[in-house]
Amino acid sequence: MDDRDGRATAAAGTMTAVGQRVLGGPDVLRSHTRPRPRPGPGEVLVRVLATSLNPTDWVHRRVEGFLGPIRRDDPPRVLGWDLSGVVAEVGFGVTYHDVGDPVFGLLPYPCGHGAAAEYAVAPARALARKPVTVSHAQAAAISLVGVTAWQALVETAHLRPGHRVLVHAAAGGVGHAAVQIAAGLGAHVVATAGAAHHDFVAACGACQVVDYPTTPFEDVVRDIDIVLDTVGGDYPRRSARTLRDGVGTIVSLVLDNTERITDLAGVRHRLMLVESSHDSISRIEELVADSLLAPRIEAEFPLERAAEGHRAGETGHVAGKVVLTV
Repeated sequence: MDDRDGRATAAAGTMTAVGQRVLGGPDVLRSHTRPRPRPGPGEVLVRVLATSLNPTDWVHRRVEGFLGPIRRDDPPRVLGWDLSGVVAEVGFGVTYHDVGDPVFGLLPYPCGHGAAAEYAVAPARALARKPVTVSHAQAAAISLVGVTAWQALVETAHLRPGHRVLVHAAAGGVGHAAVQIAAGLGAHVVATAGAAHHDFVAACGACQVVDYPTTPFEDVVRDIDIVLDTVGGDYPRRSARTLRDGVGTIVSLVLDNTERITDLAGVRHRLMLVESSHDSISRIEELVADSLLAPRIEAEFPLERAAEGHRAGETGHVAGKVVLTV
């Protein structure tokens, strides 16, 4: 259909995408042909070579939320926020990327979805140059989780060398990126994970790993400065018991079921939604290039088997990421 350097060779006006016409389980996802988009001012068209799956994909696949209802007359909704590929076309005024550049990044979240396709349009400065040290699959796997972890730990919690950081669900996508980023920036990292993933989380840089199914973390963890909560529920309140002298920052990433802390003096609790950012993805590019951040890919599926990828990821037992290759 197309070669790999961004120059169309056939079917120039169409592309294959995976989308849905109704909300539901993985089986609602279908491959279909649709018009290939064109970049507007300040945008680029990317020939997508890989995208990765995140919990937000299956949440939006089955539940009406930020993206609103799926209307009968609308074209199939295409999900996907991570991408890595090659610039195929640049829009008016774009100087940051050229046709043929290998790029990776995070489409604007939440309403910039559309990476589960052969082509996707992105703001030019939402993308960074893909480091030569990683494949397109690896670059796609680290985009959303890396930016999320960076914005939570550094831009929101103001992490500094020597801080003690508690990362929950540390074997997951955001979790394993957060452990690496915190450790790479000189923090002492404590993590929660199931026993099967302890070695993996330790290899990411955790100094202490708590087996959360058997040990209440709040009973054994102390003197924490920053907590990254990827679980929600009562985890923020339980995590507050681990803070040094009851003072510190808790950043929660689950917005729909998290118990908000407003009554504990000294606890700074923030509910964070990731934002596509040129500065953030550039920082991730640097960390990857410097070998301080690397994704773990649990499984890869071709785009047309996206439903299988969703099933694998939705089990909640994936260490790292599930990637779709295009």
